Amino acid sequence: MSNLEQQPRETTWSGGTEALEGPVREPLTGRDVVLGGPRGMRVTRTLPDRDRRMVGAWCFVDHYGPERALMRVPPHPHTGLQTVSWLLRGEVLHRDSLGSEQVITPGRLNLMTAGRAISHSEESTGDGVLHGVQLWVALPDAHRHTAPAFDHHPDLPVATRPGVEATVVMGEFDGLVSPARTYTPLVAAELTFEDGAQVVFPVRPDFEYAVLALSGGVEADGVTLDPGPLLYLGTGRTELAFHAPTPARVLLIGGEPFEEELVMWWNFVGRSHEEIERFRKEWSQGQEFGTVEGFDGDPLPAPVLPATRLRPRGRRR
Repeated sequence: MSNLEQQPRETTWSGGTEALEGPVREPLTGRDVVLGGPRGMRVTRTLPDRDRRMVGAWCFVDHYGPERALMRVPPHPHTGLQTVSWLLRGEVLHRDSLGSEQVITPGRLNLMTAGRAISHSEESTGDGVLHGVQLWVALPDAHRHTAPAFDHHPDLPVATRPGVEATVVMGEFDGLVSPARTYTPLVAAELTFEDGAQVVFPVRPDFEYAVLALSGGVEADGVTLDPGPLLYLGTGRTELAFHAPTPARVLLIGGEPFEEELVMWWNFVGRSHEEIERFRKEWSQGQEFGTVEGFDGDPLPAPVLPATRLRPRGRRR
């Protein structure tokens, strides 16, 4: 999945010392976005938030389902980021301009590194129930022009505690390291809780963290969290406690606060208005982003740029 909005919000931010504010408990309620028109699939977008736009290098979080839905995302471009596709239920077929064709199923990671330019499409393989999350990771300046790549990881490390399993999707967590390629220090882990499970995980005080409930309800650092909001937890913790009164699944993300100035518009992550303008022009003219073979339909047209200049601002409003 991606950002299919034809009137995308301008999303700009810069790093700064405000990211090192210490532990907080800040729910980000997100907003509902319908992808693919009025009858399209509804997602809850919690990043970027109006006031807080990143958690480490994580700059985009969409949670969708569980619902019976048809996903059909035409070929569209990306620059300067990685897309992380994680399913809890259903199947989605990924195709990209590198020639990759891969079905993603629950518990298996699809990781696409856009680098300097890539395009891809995604389609559900039927009309069944879909439940999953799509995330983006901003690439640092030193690596944002890297060659595009696609990786499928069917086997990920799982840490076990009494009543709890933690699948390490990206980065390192609880002593285990994901095989997925990263370009900044970060983490993503899916935590699955049995009824009544309680656990305390060690975490890094230099990382900022956030928790998203995927199913059921859970207490994270004493805050009751149901599916919907993203609970931002800040930095400065050495451990994080969870209690699940009923069976639940949550996604934990985190990383070192991202200090670079960025501009994100539509499906591009860049550094200036001129750069975004060039990306849009190249996509509209069929340049640089390659061709996605096998998709039955036209590529997604780029939206019109806003009348005002896209400019970097603070990572918090």
